[in-house]
Amino acid sequence: MGSRRIGFAVAGPRIAKAIQLLPSTARARDHLRSTAVLKRLPSSKPSMLKSIKRGTLAAAHSAGLMSLARESAWRGRRLLILGYHGVSSDDEHEWDGELYVPPALLRRRFEAMSRGGYRVLPLGEGVRRLFDGTLPARAVAITFDDGAYDFYTQARPLLEEFGYPATVYLTSYYCRLQRPVFNTMLRYLLWKARDRTLTLDGFADEPLALDLRGEAGRDAAFASIAGACARRRLSALDKDDVLTVVADRLGIDYVDLLRRRFLHLMTPDEVGRLPRDLIDVQLHTHRHRVPVDDALFSREIEDNRREIMAMTGKTERETTHFCYPSGVTHPSFAPWLRRLGVTSATTCFSGLASADSDPLLLPRLIDTVNLAEVEFEGWLTGTSAFLPRRPVRATAPI
Repeated sequence: MGSRRIGFAVAGPRIAKAIQLLPSTARARDHLRSTAVLKRLPSSKPSMLKSIKRGTLAAAHSAGLMSLARESAWRGRRLLILGYHGVSSDDEHEWDGELYVPPALLRRRFEAMSRGGYRVLPLGEGVRRLFDGTLPARAVAITFDDGAYDFYTQARPLLEEFGYPATVYLTSYYCRLQRPVFNTMLRYLLWKARDRTLTLDGFADEPLALDLRGEAGRDAAFASIAGACARRRLSALDKDDVLTVVADRLGIDYVDLLRRRFLHLMTPDEVGRLPRDLIDVQLHTHRHRVPVDDALFSREIEDNRREIMAMTGKTERETTHFCYPSGVTHPSFAPWLRRLGVTSATTCFSGLASADSDPLLLPRLIDTVNLAEVEFEGWLTGTSAFLPRRPVRATAPI
């Protein structure tokens, strides 16, 4: 078909016919009406829904309906924004496949985009062309959250190899501190010791011994330790001392993890060395939090912007794109962001962005190890926009 676009009036009925294999299909639309993404809401039969979706997408692929959707004018008016967090340097994806993908999976995603002739645009260009009606066919933008050291060592080389531009939403506090992000490392340590027991006396409020073999025990240990740290108002360095004690009690070599800069962010020097013609560093708050308070929220953006400008040499007018940490949104945020000069903000709502999307609530597909190849193709082509999705939420309390 080449680059010829097919009107949705032609493509739509054929795609919908395959989609109707599902009894409760949602019609194609930008998926910004549900709430966002910290925890997926319980589903009675999530595995069955997943299986049905994969079967439907496989049938659509075999029937040529994915190609039809990919070439449609409907898809041509939409931008798929991909979101990633970490790229594993070791076993991170085995621990948390929602946050980390292995480099081999990221390579396969890039190869799929290359085979399909997708046009990977810098985020800023993609958003601008989305709203002025000049998007090229099969438009995609790639984003990475947080600015982890593994982005520098694992993702950056792949982006350079494929020539794909990407945006890094940088949270800047741990760039300067250069210690592991506390919550992330604590959860990793507990998972790594999932065949052991942890005694909490000395650094938690109750001297409990918790069995880490089950997820419930690991969650309880995390809640107890993190909660005690919060109540005692420990500094980041004090909390790192807690991680040292936890690792020691669990028989994990914490010094080695530090040496490898495991679960660290990039240093300011590494951020500054990113190729500016390929990697765009943008806003993600300084401390990875979004307070529901105007002054505190503004401080997060202003501190983050100031750090990014210092690391990259960017100007204030060049730091205008934002990503909500953990996908957390709130009705107050949009007017505050506009006042701070932010022109786009991405969420964790799955979907394709259209000219009807709110530029400060742009949908984004968070790619994970749990997303099958056929599901990824479904999102690239736009076919998955026809399928139902489980409700998700990540809204700050009002």
